[in-house]
Parts: sequence; structure tokens; C-alpha cells
Amino acid sequence: MTTVVSWNIQAGLGVDGRVDLDRIAGVIAALADADVICLQEVECPGGLAPGVDQFAAIADLFPRHAAIEGPCVQRAAGREEYRFGNMVLSRLPVLSVFRHHLPWPAAPGVKHMPRQATEVTVETVAGALRVVTTHLEYHSVAHRRAQVARLRELHAEAAAQEQYPAEAHADGPYAGPVRPSTSVICGDFNMGVESDEYAAMLEPFDDGTPGLVDAWSGLYPGRRHDPTCGVFDRVQWPVGPHCRDFFFVTENLLSRLVSLSVDPDTDASDHQPLALTLDDSG
Repeated sequence: MTTVVSWNIQAGLGVDGRVDLDRIAGVIAALADADVICLQEVECPGGLAPGVDQFAAIADLFPRHAAIEGPCVQRAAGREEYRFGNMVLSRLPVLSVFRHHLPWPAAPGVKHMPRQATEVTVETVAGALRVVTTHLEYHSVAHRRAQVARLRELHAEAAAQEQYPAEAHADGPYAGPVRPSTSVICGDFNMGVESDEYAAMLEPFDDGTPGLVDAWSGLYPGRRHDPTCGVFDRVQWPVGPHCRDFFFVTENLLSRLVSLSVDPDTDASDHQPLALTLDDSG
């Protein structure tokens, strides 16, 4: 089995107003024996945890996992560099890493920030698996649409490279990283199931690229998504409990889906963590 956890941790800020990365790690450990952990909203340093490098602190909390940073914002502020974004931790061998900045078009008068997707290929018992985690724009539908389109372009690019591999080289930069089309794409997409962006993510490809499906719908057809946000924090989310965090997988993984669970009890963030398990037995 391969288990992937995804969670927007809100820089470790719980609904109780306390920043506690140890609590975050404890919730993840209780949820699943995770092979790959995909986190969004990791900060270094920040107003929520002044002086703390959360990327380093989280890596220390998971010593059996390799840590890959994926900041979408990285800037120098005086003497101190600021980083904010995604993070992937993998207990499985990491075969390749890509960091993709997503579209960030001008939008006068609209609050928005750069967004990023962190792509890691890991070696599982069943073969190489491409895992992508991201956090799309909240305030701008136009940004989200462009970012969904880019995620699909990256997926199509990986599929095309797999079908038409580059000239083989034994080593060096032209040896080429492992980048399969078999993929899990997860994170905080800031979109609802009824949105145009969600529908766009699932549109068939017309060039033979393996299609993407919502793992929840694949496992539990006709069942409403469990809420992943607004369960406890009604200040930021007055709409109440709803789903905006997803696992999208390639069609060839449908038969390998074992479970997708959402932790309904933790208030360690404004989002709930999700765990997806795949069968590696073939």
C-alpha cells in the first residue's frame, strides 16, 4: 500500500489560536502511516510563528522522510528571507523533483499572491508515481482557471514525455529525470465541486493523455464529499463545512484506490487533513 496525506496546515495555526507544529505532526501520525505527506501554507518565518523556520521544523518532526520545499513566495525582507508555500515529505525513494510556478496574471484591485505546484516522483512497489501538491488562488476565479489549465498542461507534458522519451543518456543533466504519467494531484484547490474550475480539471484530453478523475468520486460514487474546510472555523468560513481540498488521480489508478478519508475531528488548522491509500499489489 502507498498512502499520501494532504493538508493545508495554515502555518500550524489551530482554531484555538495556537501555532503548534507538534500537534500537526501528531494529527498526521494518527490519521495514517503516510508514505508521502503534502502540506500547504508552510511559512518561514512569519507573523504566526516569529523566527521559526517551519520548513526545517517540520522536516525534523519527520526524520524518516525526505523533505522537499516548494515555496510560492520567496523574498528578502531586510536581513531575513521569507518563504511561504508547499512542502512534500517522502518516506519512499525520491526519483525527481520539479517546482512549477503557476500563472499569476495581473488583476487590478484584486487581492492575490503567487501560487506554485510541487511535483515529486517517488518509487513505490507498483512503480514510479508522480505526486503533485498545490494551493490555488482563493480571491480570483480567473487565477484559479488559469492555474487549473497549467496543472493540466503539466500533466499532458509528463504523459507526452513518457510516450516519446528523449534521447537516452547515462548520466549528467541530459540523463533525464523519471517523470511518469501515473499521477496523484492533491492540495487546497479553493474551488467547489460545482465550480467550472472543478469541471475543467476533469475534462478529457484529446491527445491520448491519461484522464484525471476525482478519487473521492471514484471510490464513493454518488456520495457527497466530506467537508475539508469550515468545520470548526466559522470566522474565516461563515459558509460552514464544505469541501475544497481534493485528490485527483489518473484513470489507471482507479482500480488501485483503497480508501480516501478525511479527519473530521481535528481543529489544528482551518482545514481537515485527507489520506489517500493505493493498492500496490498490482
